[in-house]
Amino acid sequence: QVQLVESGGGLVQPGGSLRLSCAASGFTSDYYPIGWFRQAPGKEREGVSCISSNDGSILYADSVKGRFTIARDNAKNTVYLQMNSLKPEDTAVYYCAKALNSGDCRGAHFGSWGQGTQVTVSS
Repeated sequence: QVQLVESGGGLVQPGGSLRLSCAASGFTSDYYPIGWFRQAPGKEREGVSCISSNDGSILYADSVKGRFTIARDNAKNTVYLQMNSLKPEDTAVYYCAKALNSGDCRGAHFGSWGQGTQVTVSS
């Protein structure tokens, strides 16, 4: 069955870096848009980044542009989120998700989610 497993979270100081991994199984991840989302305590879940499956186009939330990079490793069926210059406001549980249909991230609906990985940015 479809499964997504996030890893790589942890505690990091402001300005530091982390790389999150989203290991997919039960499907070929490059056939579908894969998104990264986050949810901070008391806040709604928000989209962070997404990589499309049709043309490889990428979307980033304005709050992470220039600091975060999403990338696929098709050989490992894994999608990564490289997070640099981390800020305390990046603290959240980060989730990856698979779109229901192949194609573009714009308009995609996500139907399979991982369990999340905690990222805490604090001195």
